[in-house]
Amino acid sequence: MPKKNITLSVELNTHENYTKFCKKRGLVLSRQFELMMEKQMEEEAEKNE
Repeated sequence: MPKKNITLSVELNTHENYTKFCKKRGLVLSRQFELMMEKQMEEEAEKNE
């Protein structure tokens, strides 16, 4: 599936801490964000069933 580059604004401290969190666990920050979006959409779809 094609990828889309996006720009986000987040608190500096939050970004730094989450980047460290992902790095320690070998996670890719952008993929984590993508997974969070997918989960939120799934949860919302389940509510509307």
